[in-house]
Amino acid sequence: MSKHPKIEKAPSLSKQPKAGGDPTSFHQMKPSWRIARMEFVDPFGWHALDTLTVGVIRTKLGQFETMTWSDILVRAKKRNHSVEVGKLCPEARKRLEHLKFDDIDQLVSLHLTGIQRVWGILNNGVLTLLWWDPKHRVCPSLPKNT
Repeated sequence: MSKHPKIEKAPSLSKQPKAGGDPTSFHQMKPSWRIARMEFVDPFGWHALDTLTVGVIRTKLGQFETMTWSDILVRAKKRNHSVEVGKLCPEARKRLEHLKFDDIDQLVSLHLTGIQRVWGILNNGVLTLLWWDPKHRVCPSLPKNT
């Protein structure tokens, strides 16, 4: 008598798993935040926030949590986008060096309201929040037609 299990039906080799998009891509993920590296010093610190502004930021970040990174960085790329470190203002580049982030190639800027931005380092779908930029100074926009 044979001790080998019977195979009722051999699995099909032509079938492939069906998953929505590239399973390794963070673009299909909803954002997460890390807050341990938030700066509480000038020039881009969170220490100067009042209660009302904290509420606005919390609401906006909460709205981002209902979206995917693709929604945030691709569909709304005029408002939210990655910025090469070389394009940041000198103060921001010095802060990155001081924080030992001088090996980072780019930061992510999230538009909150008007000229207000939140800046951080994006890694595998998690944004490590660094700076609060209420006056759009980290990477000032150039005037149009210049």
